[in-house]
Amino acid sequence: MDILESDSRYRRKPMATVRNTVPKLLPFLMTVCNYFVLWIPLSEPGWYNALIKCLPIVSLEFFVLIYSTGVGKFSPYAKKIFLGLVFSAAGDISLVWPDYFQLGMVMFGLAHLMYTTAFGFHPLNLRIFLVIALFCVGFYSMTFSYLTGPFVYMVAGYTMLIGTMTWRALTRVSFASHKFSWAWISAAVGSIFFMVSDCVLAVDKFCFPISKSREIIMSTYYGAQLLIALSITGWTRDDFMWKSK
Repeated sequence: MDILESDSRYRRKPMATVRNTVPKLLPFLMTVCNYFVLWIPLSEPGWYNALIKCLPIVSLEFFVLIYSTGVGKFSPYAKKIFLGLVFSAAGDISLVWPDYFQLGMVMFGLAHLMYTTAFGFHPLNLRIFLVIALFCVGFYSMTFSYLTGPFVYMVAGYTMLIGTMTWRALTRVSFASHKFSWAWISAAVGSIFFMVSDCVLAVDKFCFPISKSREIIMSTYYGAQLLIALSITGWTRDDFMWKSK
């Protein structure tokens, strides 16, 4: 009987999470739509532009806070995701002005550090590490000849940070019945979206122009942040103990 009750709880929880989550995401969805509808030219940097750009990320910060308050616990994982979003919003603001592009890279680098520490370093899964490492080395080798000044080192460091973040997110995905979590899949897909967004941005800025680059960069970026933020709705390892026994 206990097992049947636990299994029933296991099936109900995803739908309860969806009902509890979707209304809290409305501000994010509205601000993202607002960004694409207004589509302020990049040639017009200013605080209004910065506000419109970072509002979706600020909305996700509030989502993390409101969701954590609703479940009665601001977990260490949620705190690190929240800090990652804070640094991301600072990065968004910095990138509005071309003169502060390097500061924006630093802010997003700190965001990736927060996400990496949130995802943790267990299990290691060296096969995924090798795949990500080879991709990062190949991408940096492709862009190296276009880089000048401090960007030679900054792009290398940033590539390592986002590569590490993606590696750690992917290694948490498991399809074993007692470890499966949509939250980890959400974080993993989000990390891939983040890497796609930044790769397109890097090629478009340093190498050669890409058609519809801004649309690709911002859509994958907002999607990445949404999926990473949604990972806070997942279950902890303790929630799966009944399945593993």
